[in-house]
Amino acid sequence: MPTSIAEGKDWSVVEFQRHLPDTVTDVGPGEGTYAKLFRPVHAGIWWTGIEIHKPYVAKHKLRSTKTRSMYDELHVEDARTSDQHLFHRDLVIFGDVLEHMPREDAIALLGKAEAAGAWNILVSLPIVEAPQGEVDGNPNEAHIHHWDADDMDAVLAELGGHVESMRGETLGVWWWSRRG
Repeated sequence: MPTSIAEGKDWSVVEFQRHLPDTVTDVGPGEGTYAKLFRPVHAGIWWTGIEIHKPYVAKHKLRSTKTRSMYDELHVEDARTSDQHLFHRDLVIFGDVLEHMPREDAIALLGKAEAAGAWNILVSLPIVEAPQGEVDGNPNEAHIHHWDADDMDAVLAELGGHVESMRGETLGVWWWSRRG
């Protein structure tokens, strides 16, 4: 779904405040959960969104010409085929998005962000069985891979850097950083 549950968001805000990124790419913003959550914490951030489902842009007002948009730059495309430069940011967010693709694609996408020079990566995803099919006519909302928290720990450790995590009842949240 283009929404996200509240679990782990407080922890994410604390990490965000600790790192205070100036440039962010939000992969699969849906309704803009992370832009809404983080914008009030640190003004002046350049927000890039990569949204695969074009109807979400208007439905969730991700880009607006009349008022301030949630995203300064918005690309309607599949992040797996996006230009590498979109991942050269202080923070790349994969919030409730990696479960919507095969594991190999998710690992490649995380590697793409690291290789592009992302300083920090935020990952949030279900760590319990959470079957889901198409939502609102969007086949990209189907859950393709069920992640185990230990598996995500290992995948992010392979990127090098420093990893912190929070495991909730249903979601796991990870903050990967080059600097620690």
